[in-house]
Amino acid sequence: MTLNVKVFRFNPETDKMPRFDTFKIEEFPNMAVLDVVMNIQNYHDPTLAYRCSCRIGMCGSCAMYINGRPRLACRTQVSSLGTKDITIMPLPNLPIIRDLAVDMEPFFEKYKKIKPYLIPKQDLKEPVICKPDSGERELIDYMLECITCGACYGACTMVATDPHYLGPAALTRAYCLIADKRDAATRERLVIVEQSEGVWRCHTQFNCAEVCPKKIVPTQAIQQLKKRCVFKRLGLFRG
Repeated sequence: MTLNVKVFRFNPETDKMPRFDTFKIEEFPNMAVLDVVMNIQNYHDPTLAYRCSCRIGMCGSCAMYINGRPRLACRTQVSSLGTKDITIMPLPNLPIIRDLAVDMEPFFEKYKKIKPYLIPKQDLKEPVICKPDSGERELIDYMLECITCGACYGACTMVATDPHYLGPAALTRAYCLIADKRDAATRERLVIVEQSEGVWRCHTQFNCAEVCPKKIVPTQAIQQLKKRCVFKRLGLFRG
């Protein structure tokens, strides 16, 4: 079977306008969209720019906009698209470096704002006990699977309308740390996420959850943060 593949092309340094190039690619069993992109670069146009690394859905570097939604190219089977017509574009809401490669700096700059690392409490004499079957642990565990691929960021309509919004990935990471009993910066992080570009900018549209390759629901983390922000304002937060 032959695939009809349209690929976004744009070099900001030399092109005045973006364009789409079309390629005819022979499909093979278990073919992923990343195989399609590699085939184009290897056999049709070596100038095609894109980013990939692990090819097993762990690094998140091959996130692209495939047939109308952000997906990991390495984990998206061509057969799952249900069509022989494939359109591949760079991840939305991020500056284009060239073709399918985007600049992730705005994404990680926002990630840095919430201090995405554990700041341990200095007065702890014993390790914090967090039972595996506690409700809190279950809520956080699956959120720790985030690979910072930026798919949620690319799908977020609020990021598209407000470039200052922290976005789903940064807020999810903030919640994971705020919910961690070992962390000493809980209130400091709440001050950051309760700002105008923080949790209240989320309109609970679940676009982020729909595209996450790890099945994380950032909206759930953001709702938990909103609750803690309200408790803090009322003087009821005990973190």
